[in-house]
Amino acid sequence: MLQQLMQWLNPQAEGSSWKKEITAGLTSFFTAAYIVVVNPLILQDAGIPLGAGVVATVAVSVFGCLLMAFWARAPIIMIPAMGINAFFTFTIVHSLGLSWQAGLGTVVISGILFLIAAMTPIGAKLSEAVPSSLKHGITAGIGLFLAFIGLQKGALIVPSTKSFVALGDFTSPVAIITLAGLLFTLVLYVRNVKGSFLLGILFITLLSILTGTQSSGGLKETNFADYSQVFFAAEFPLASLSFWIAVFSLTMIVVFENMGLLTGMLPNKDRFSSSYKVTAVTSLAAGLFGTSPTIASAESASGIAEGGKTGIPALVAGILFVGAAFSLPVLGMIPNNAAAPVLLIVGALMMQSVSHISFSDFSEGFPAFLIIAGIPLTSSIADGLAFGFIAYPLLKVALGRWKQVPSLVYVIASMFLINLIATALTSH
Repeated sequence: MLQQLMQWLNPQAEGSSWKKEITAGLTSFFTAAYIVVVNPLILQDAGIPLGAGVVATVAVSVFGCLLMAFWARAPIIMIPAMGINAFFTFTIVHSLGLSWQAGLGTVVISGILFLIAAMTPIGAKLSEAVPSSLKHGITAGIGLFLAFIGLQKGALIVPSTKSFVALGDFTSPVAIITLAGLLFTLVLYVRNVKGSFLLGILFITLLSILTGTQSSGGLKETNFADYSQVFFAAEFPLASLSFWIAVFSLTMIVVFENMGLLTGMLPNKDRFSSSYKVTAVTSLAAGLFGTSPTIASAESASGIAEGGKTGIPALVAGILFVGAAFSLPVLGMIPNNAAAPVLLIVGALMMQSVSHISFSDFSEGFPAFLIIAGIPLTSSIADGLAFGFIAYPLLKVALGRWKQVPSLVYVIASMFLINLIATALTSH
């Protein structure tokens, strides 16, 4: 059985090797390992017990990664999404006034709707309807978003009340270590050293340990006792308007954010359909396991940049997430800035998609630009997509070229517009 599974993954058939794929998996995992600590802390603000949040995060990550490895055979890791977990806590629970159990119910219902879209021709038609300029804009926008996150993690930029963000203190130990790690990783990468990203993460971790700047994030061990409180704890107040507003908004986010991420990252576009189905199944499972929705993690791009092409990186990450549940003190040794150089370099690689956007045709270039600028500036892939998808048909109609716009794009734009209005109304 094990031999059959290994043949199914078969890196040689993809022009790769086990060594390259395993290195890609290690890189993706260590770039995204922070989620095991950070996600439970955010969910705790919604009322989900901290120990239960850790178990739920690990359980759904393992489930999603293994599903991605053996069903889609794609180098994509599945983890609860940053941004969406904040939406779950601060919008669904705090602003809309739902309990965290009802919040998990919205995750389940939105997951079912997502699954219907992914398992029927709707998913493929949605992907095919997206204009090429917007697809390249999505890739570049996600790249810029990753770079922005990397700059923040590395303390190279900091929040500012005057100008949104400002230059960080380059004399601080964290910033100095980040710059040293960036130089180290860049030199290895441009010299085509295998495992350069992973070595960069280890280099910064070592420097942080030696200087005492790493932080454990406040979690020392996994508490399995609390997990029964959240497993299959979803509630469904179907008569509540707030519940259905949350379901609609969450569905829009998971359907189009996963589509955008897979479009931007997958090295083999033929695996989009199966990968998209995996993201839908795992998003649904997240609500049952007791956490906010999962996503095709943008951190997967770090492993893909290392040469990952098959499902092996997802398999490696899934196995490591199992160990993560028992090794929080070890994970706590990896500082926030360890992934900063990786995110900056991967962001630069993804920005190359800009060269495929026809800016000479403003009706194509401007919507793509809105996506590129909107994703990092709103810290939301879904909101960035909304700007571009709404602008695209408007500009085509203004030019009298409305027939060039696929009918589904009009539908998508309308749904994004409704979602933006609903979100604005519920935030007050």
